Amino acid sequence: MLTVPVRQLGESERRAVEQLLDLDPYAGAQVAERVAERGLAWWRAEGRVFGYGSRRHLESVCWLGGNLTPVLASGPAVAAFADLLAEEDRLCSSIVGRADEVLGLWDRLSATWGPARDIRPNQPLLATDSMPAVPADPHVRCVRRGETDRLFPAAVAMYTEEVGVSPLAEDGGRGYRCRVADLVRAGRAYARFVDGAVVFKAELAVVTRRTAQVQGVWVAPEWRGRGIATAAMAAVVRDALQRVAPTVSLYVNDFNLPARRVYERCGFRPVGTLATVLF
Repeated sequence: MLTVPVRQLGESERRAVEQLLDLDPYAGAQVAERVAERGLAWWRAEGRVFGYGSRRHLESVCWLGGNLTPVLASGPAVAAFADLLAEEDRLCSSIVGRADEVLGLWDRLSATWGPARDIRPNQPLLATDSMPAVPADPHVRCVRRGETDRLFPAAVAMYTEEVGVSPLAEDGGRGYRCRVADLVRAGRAYARFVDGAVVFKAELAVVTRRTAQVQGVWVAPEWRGRGIATAAMAAVVRDALQRVAPTVSLYVNDFNLPARRVYERCGFRPVGTLATVLF
């Protein structure tokens, strides 16, 4: 049987990779941002990109760095990627991407990479290119550079609640603080402050020429149930569409019904299903 080998891609194949990523601009957004910023040289990109397909016809790619992310991986591509990755120790903290691709990889890698700390098999992927029909909260704005210290505790609370571990555990939070500060400097962190405290926050964690992907949406526990999230998200979507990208996207856990209702009110529509395997 003729098999198609998986190979690590280099800068000479960057155009082919970018054209492929354009075919799945939402699920492949994190990989597209990294390739656009740092190219395909592993020492600069802080990760490796593997390709499946001939040199004349690249069929799919798989990013391996802090996360493992397959993009447009068919069944044979998933099997080929898994065969290669099973020979390596797991260093990534998660596998995330289109659900069929992620779960297919995990079926083949779980014996050598397991156990997983959590598996989230059904995460609706949503997007919008229209201004929300609901009013926007005028108090939601970009966080200013001098406000990073006020934002950081809310970011830690969100991360811990969502991921299940504290971002302070590994290095005292230095890496995570740098990430939050970078988002603030780039004008990609939003918040509503009340008496100096964050009651709502969200970030454009990924930005490409095709989409701005919202992550880290959080409402302070004492403010939940007051109906502030819809107007706050509407403010984020409006600013992102006006200032950053032609579409806004995000993914959400299927069981988070309150958040899903908020996103629906803000005009988001389903564009697929992701899955995440957390270690």
